[in-house]
Amino acid sequence: MQLRINQSPDQVAFLFLQDGEVESDRLTYQSLDWRSRAIAAHLQHQYAPGTRALLLYPPGLEFITAFLGCLYAGIVAVPAYPPQLKRNSKMMRLQHIVADSQAAIALTTTTLLADIQACFEVLHLSDLPCLDTTAIAADRASEWRNLSLTPDTLAFLQYTSGSTGDPKGVMVSHSNILHNLNYIRHLSELTPDSVSVSWLPSFHDMGLLDGILQPLYTGFLGVLMPSVAFTQRPIRWLQAISHYRATHCGGPNFSYELCVHKTTPEERANLDLSSWQQAYTGAEPIRKQTLEEFTATFKPYGFQSRFFYPCYGMAETTLMISGGTVGQEPIYCAVQADALEQHQVIEGGESDANTRCLVGCGHAHLDTQVAIVNPESYMQCASDQVGEVWVSSPSVAQGYWQRPDQTNTMFQAYIAPTQEGPFLRTGDLGFMRDGELFITGRLKDLIIVRGRNHYPQDIEFTVECSHPSLCRGCGAAFSLEMGNEERVIILQEVERSHLRHLDTDAVFNAIRQAIALEHEIDIYEIVLLKPASILKTSSGKIQRRACRTSYLAQELPVVASRIWAASERRSRPPLSTPYTSPRNATEQTLVTLWQDLLKVDQIGIYDSFFELGGNSLLAAQVGAALSTLFQRDFTAIDPFEYPTIEALARHINAPLDERIHLSQIRDRAKQQQRAIAAEQRALKHRRTRHD
Repeated sequence: MQLRINQSPDQVAFLFLQDGEVESDRLTYQSLDWRSRAIAAHLQHQYAPGTRALLLYPPGLEFITAFLGCLYAGIVAVPAYPPQLKRNSKMMRLQHIVADSQAAIALTTTTLLADIQACFEVLHLSDLPCLDTTAIAADRASEWRNLSLTPDTLAFLQYTSGSTGDPKGVMVSHSNILHNLNYIRHLSELTPDSVSVSWLPSFHDMGLLDGILQPLYTGFLGVLMPSVAFTQRPIRWLQAISHYRATHCGGPNFSYELCVHKTTPEERANLDLSSWQQAYTGAEPIRKQTLEEFTATFKPYGFQSRFFYPCYGMAETTLMISGGTVGQEPIYCAVQADALEQHQVIEGGESDANTRCLVGCGHAHLDTQVAIVNPESYMQCASDQVGEVWVSSPSVAQGYWQRPDQTNTMFQAYIAPTQEGPFLRTGDLGFMRDGELFITGRLKDLIIVRGRNHYPQDIEFTVECSHPSLCRGCGAAFSLEMGNEERVIILQEVERSHLRHLDTDAVFNAIRQAIALEHEIDIYEIVLLKPASILKTSSGKIQRRACRTSYLAQELPVVASRIWAASERRSRPPLSTPYTSPRNATEQTLVTLWQDLLKVDQIGIYDSFFELGGNSLLAAQVGAALSTLFQRDFTAIDPFEYPTIEALARHINAPLDERIHLSQIRDRAKQQQRAIAAEQRALKHRRTRHD
């Protein structure tokens, strides 16, 4: 930062597009430094270096000043997703992050302060102070005291997007950050003339490192937009790339699929993507078909297939591990799928139904080393064998926060019999072919959907709690690649006492709605099984891979099953509410919109968005479509607050002053709840003292 200020203090470092289209905020290097040091000075006045601070920010530039303010003050930043009262899984996750990190303070903005305090009341975190960093006077920057930080000083904790109940904080040091940023700069051929446009969330490792810290490190312009602005209308990202002549932008595989399927020829007409030099893709399985479809769709607008840059990385290595050569065509490898299941690499014919086409993720560069190792013997694998991907690099983080045993197991692995190491065990399976790394799957049972990691045990717990007819601890969740998509399958045993009078429609709806609400993913198939059908180890652990094999072989004792094909139009499923037809023009318009998005022929005004198969991605598309239809801003529409056609139509038709009045009532209710909770705590404290 000091280098940037000395060289070009007035240069714009970041632009923010609030709606994904119009610039709403910007920061020069000077203003960024000034705001960051003001926050740092405030923190230094109250907290010692090494204290953990939770960062709960909406999309915008305030997160950047807070994150840098923490670094300036020697405070360990803990980026996290802002909680929402109606998102139980995110609330639970935040509660575990606070407990695990032992955060002493939460940093946020004026717009989120009341909501976060309300969430903290529910989570029994009222004693955790919240600081509105936007209210800190800028002139406090002069009070900042420089610290003597070392390369090994802990910079931030990156909590992995894994298990809700057991998130792990990856300890990332200052030297980890600097090494990985230099590594990315080298691999991506970045210069001060580069430009990036990012929609990735700042609390995600890819959004933080590549979208925010990399522009600062290399000294080029970073253009940011909210994730929801992209998911609502993917054309916004492409239009920003075209407008700002961006050179280095990317995201998970699903983001390119959205661009293909959720943009129209009319929207694409004025695009010019010829400035794009590196379209990186990672964070989830990369599919050849997606790359080919995107190239075919956007080639008329200047995009070339050689712009694609498949790469591989994870939070445990700060971000990037491997990548190819900028401007080189993606590398593919066709292998026999059945051999791959046996951890063997045998080339297959591209037209063979048994062939799986893998996309290469580049190779390791500079002082980073990748090895393919047998996860049981710790011996290096032959070139025709699949093994676990191990990584040695200065970018490898220090370990997991307050988890010495897991740190030793995962971050201190040595290859037998040479004892070469230490290596990080990634948990990913893959092989090397002519120096190119190919990822084939996960050693464990992680489910990756739209770039997000989902632990099967979390999904299984949601399922078993969704309906009283289901056996506890007797379900399995896994994913299969079907038709260029990752499809989630649920196997679940039914209680013996419920078999005779089982309402399968009610069970299917309960499971699907619970998963949509808690995990925001679609289910391809739910299979209800007879008792004692789920395969387990002698110690009672679910054998998910064995369950998957039995499912594919159709060997399961099925009670009932149902498939939801996302691309096919279907009839209205049996729901918990009877069908009621639309009564006015607004309801009819909404019904038509939902029918198109949810692929359901008939929708009643009291039908639940989530029972019909809705998820967060579809909800974002509903908001975008409503904004276009009604010429009002519905981008922030909350499907959890208005989950039915009737509720949504009532909200749309309500006069503006009534909507404001209702909003004020909700705000006052939150304030009253906080006041009551505070009084209860005070009463409890007085009783404790009296006792």
